[in-house]
Amino acid sequence: MKPSNIIRVLIADDHPIVLQGLAALLESETDINVVAKVRDGYEAQEMFRIDHPDVTLMDLRMPQMDGVEAISAICGEFKNAQIVVLTTYDGDEDIYRALQAGAKGYLLKDAEPDEILAAVRTVAAGKKYIPPDVGAKLAERMGNTELSDRENQVIRLIASGKSNHEISKTLHISESTVKFHVNNILSKLGVNDRTQAALAALKRGFATL
Repeated sequence: MKPSNIIRVLIADDHPIVLQGLAALLESETDINVVAKVRDGYEAQEMFRIDHPDVTLMDLRMPQMDGVEAISAICGEFKNAQIVVLTTYDGDEDIYRALQAGAKGYLLKDAEPDEILAAVRTVAAGKKYIPPDVGAKLAERMGNTELSDRENQVIRLIASGKSNHEISKTLHISESTVKFHVNNILSKLGVNDRTQAALAALKRGFATL
């Protein structure tokens, strides 16, 4: 049985330098012990089952299985999982999806070391850790009109450079239906053309390159 004052942490990040740096920061604290370091979502899920960490630090963009999928899978299996997202992505949709999946905290990688430690300790205590700037973006996301599942598919294809004809073939829908969805997307995102829509989608986290 672990000492009650020791917080056991699992770190999931596909960048070796970040992984080692985070481990070194956490291990320098007397009340924190890093029990596992993994580089993708599948490994995170597997090691969570083995180690049952008190807190998991999870990157969003990883190979094999991304952070949101891993958070959803872990929280679906372990209802009391305490996961903090630590990422370079600050789009309101990224924040929304991660917290919807079950994350208890959300930090950017440019956060000060003291803030990362505070987040780990806060979440380990059963509380949420949402910095003011992240909370503001989440509030903005909640106030925006949500894209439908089909509109999300279309905007991701637009962001990847697909034409309406290519989108219609990919999604097996007519070009007129694609145009209908594109017009809805432009309206919901408050932009005037496809280029602006793609940029808005990338900035907010609806789509990635």
